[in-house]
Amino acid sequence: MPRPAKPFVTPRRVDSKTFQLTLNPTCGLPPGYARVAAPKLPGTAGRAGSPSLPQKQGAASAGALALVTFLKKRQEEGSARRVATEDVTVGEWLEKFTSMETSPRTGINASRNRPNSLDTLENYHGYFHGHIKGDPFTELKMAETEEEDALEYVSRLSVKKLADGRTMGGTRTFVGIVVFVRMAFKDYQKRNRRWHNPFLYIDPPKYTPQTRDALPEDEVVRLFVPGVLRNTMELAVCAAMFLSGLRRSEIYALKPECLDWRTPKIRVKNSWQCYNKNSRVLGPTKGKRERNAPFDPMLQEAIRKLWEENGRHEFVFCRKTGKLPGASWINRNFPRWLARAEIELDGREIVPHSSRHSLASLLEEKGVPIRYIQDLLGHSDLETTKVYLHSTGKTIRDIGSKISEVMAGNGDDGKIVEFKAS
Repeated sequence: MPRPAKPFVTPRRVDSKTFQLTLNPTCGLPPGYARVAAPKLPGTAGRAGSPSLPQKQGAASAGALALVTFLKKRQEEGSARRVATEDVTVGEWLEKFTSMETSPRTGINASRNRPNSLDTLENYHGYFHGHIKGDPFTELKMAETEEEDALEYVSRLSVKKLADGRTMGGTRTFVGIVVFVRMAFKDYQKRNRRWHNPFLYIDPPKYTPQTRDALPEDEVVRLFVPGVLRNTMELAVCAAMFLSGLRRSEIYALKPECLDWRTPKIRVKNSWQCYNKNSRVLGPTKGKRERNAPFDPMLQEAIRKLWEENGRHEFVFCRKTGKLPGASWINRNFPRWLARAEIELDGREIVPHSSRHSLASLLEEKGVPIRYIQDLLGHSDLETTKVYLHSTGKTIRDIGSKISEVMAGNGDDGKIVEFKAS
């Protein structure tokens, strides 16, 4: 019958002055301790109060036993607990971030009073299962990953073919995956301070987002000509898009208590997460920052009329049944508004999100500071706001006043709300 392995061994060093401690797994400590050799062992206290070195093998073994007992006790107390993630693989670690229940960042966000974004988790889940899982990089141990391994993975990812035949390098997905992996490795480094992060000196790739074209002032005004917007819901939603700069998911997340009629302003607090899916939930706005948006008098009148017709419900833009319009409502109606207003695209990329670009450009042309525009749109990065600016170099009058004149000066034909220009 084989002799059981000793919990530790204490061979004498070559210089014969000290003993070396090597722990075995049978000692009861985590594997991380077994790879650490202690150059000196505590012995009896000397006259000066400092520990003296053991002179004999028996004393060395006794000191080693005392040290192991001490570490086990500290481990139970939690103050000397070793990180349990040392042997986790890259794939196992990255997968933790794809679910709120397992993500190491869930607790961090909670401690900072920052809610988790389901949209972000959805992105991480898609990145991992669509482009990360199955790569040889995921089979490596986190503690053993080198910078060369990280660079090889980024190289393989960059030349991966997309469905349309393009290489992934330079696309938004490629940038998102690399940023996601770097974030997860940085989080691991916080738990293992002496570990070398292989992504430490790998800069995130740059991505130039696709810009949307903006509508000039005269075309924005034409959208509000009587007959273009056929009912109160269309008028209210279009005004929220072009005069308040709200995103689609923010428009339908507005509650009556978010409307400040006295100031006036709109407090944008919430947004629908996973808006295009049946599992959507109400969560924070993009960037997790509350902001104030303009509450134009015309939008105020449109909302009052909407409530007269459909009643007041939990959310501002509800039907008579209390239900919100579907996720595709704006996408379906926006091209109809452009057609009724006889707005020719002429190769321009005009989509519902162009309303935010249009408002930003009109404000910039009027001399509004870019910092104010940044706050209005809810951007955390000034560079993001700059993408929304499409200057035409001309001086314009107040866009809200022009829309008011158009709506008030064409008789009653096609008029939705009774509104007079100030």
